[in-house]
Amino acid sequence: MIEALIGFGAVLTLVLLRMPLAFAMGLVGMVGYMHETSFRGALSMVSRLIIDTSQDYGLSVVPLFILMGLFVNKGGIARELYQVSYAFLGHMRGGLAMATILACGGFAAICGSSLATAATMSKVAMPQMRKYGYEDSLSTASIAAGGTLGILIPPSVILVIYGLLTETSIGKLFMAGIIPGLLGILFYIFAVKFTVTRNPKAGPAGERTNWVGRLGALRGVWAVLILFFLVIGGLYGALDVWPIHLTFSPTEAAGMGAAGAFLIALFRGSLNLKAVLEVLKETAITTASLFSVLIGAWIFSNFINVAGLTEGLRDMITSYNLAPWMVMAIILGIYIVLGMIFESLSMLLLTVPIFFPLVVGLGFDPVWFGVVVVVVTEISLITPPVGLNVFILKNVVGDVSTGTIFKGVTPFWVADIIRLALLVGIPALSLFLPSQM
Repeated sequence: MIEALIGFGAVLTLVLLRMPLAFAMGLVGMVGYMHETSFRGALSMVSRLIIDTSQDYGLSVVPLFILMGLFVNKGGIARELYQVSYAFLGHMRGGLAMATILACGGFAAICGSSLATAATMSKVAMPQMRKYGYEDSLSTASIAAGGTLGILIPPSVILVIYGLLTETSIGKLFMAGIIPGLLGILFYIFAVKFTVTRNPKAGPAGERTNWVGRLGALRGVWAVLILFFLVIGGLYGALDVWPIHLTFSPTEAAGMGAAGAFLIALFRGSLNLKAVLEVLKETAITTASLFSVLIGAWIFSNFINVAGLTEGLRDMITSYNLAPWMVMAIILGIYIVLGMIFESLSMLLLTVPIFFPLVVGLGFDPVWFGVVVVVVTEISLITPPVGLNVFILKNVVGDVSTGTIFKGVTPFWVADIIRLALLVGIPALSLFLPSQM
């Protein structure tokens, strides 16, 4: 166990020294495994992992969902989602910020990426909120917080990676993310309401849209509904009716989603040869980065397993007679602290191999733990000093300081903590829908 803790500290040190996480985990994992077994054993383990990962059909779900999200982005769907949300909410005080959050939720449902959601919606929503005199703190905070929904509402790339790391059903994870994702949208809208109640000047009301305009705006979201139904409906058997009889595996659902997103973008005239090549290039780069980190995480996971970290932690808990919920509270506290230092995916890949066996051994449901981990990861995306969504917004918007964004994010961060407490205290919020499968 001591060797595993030293290895964990070595990974943290290398990352803080700016070594990429994939190489830090892979290097420490290989050296540690070699120390626990032999040089030949370590080389065999690493080579086998690289080959198995590159040939694993199940992992093809990752590039396909990334490809779907990029085609969706090219299709201009984000702007139409915002227009629909604005038509129904824009006339309220803080309504443009509420519309931004609702649009983020809809875009997340077909994108699956928090950073892509935040970056895209900032270009769509920020000019409108400035037009109506919104304070930058509320404008940027609503985009940064709304963007975090991209990693929870299915299809979610980070839930896919959690499922692959822990061999948990991706279908059940997707279903488990729906209610917490909807709660996230609701709580963020409450956070906006709280902000404009305290400071009405932060979010003035926009123009009211009549019902003719609202119904007309709804025509723009047909693509979102079709794509979401194709992916999620096919995954859960909604298309298993005469005469179609289709039920998709996660990989097949991702493939259908990518094809559907391509056709939608093509139909809208958003694609040419150059745009398609850009999408394919970005998909390849993102996938290669994710696979590198995954391989590093698995190498490090093998090391901590042979070093006996899980058994050591379990023995420590037994000796101190800690209740399972006390252990879970400590784990969540560690996640929140790490979220101030690491970006979300790095934190997930670094910690899940350590905590997952311990959590399952204590009797917690792996699907529930996956949702809780993603919610904590969402919190880390807007937690100073390294809230990644905040820095993405800073880069896109340019003329707003990170301090202003973090100040505006505070009510949303509190809303996330309340949601996390509810999910931990009432596991049925996450497990009800998977239990109906």
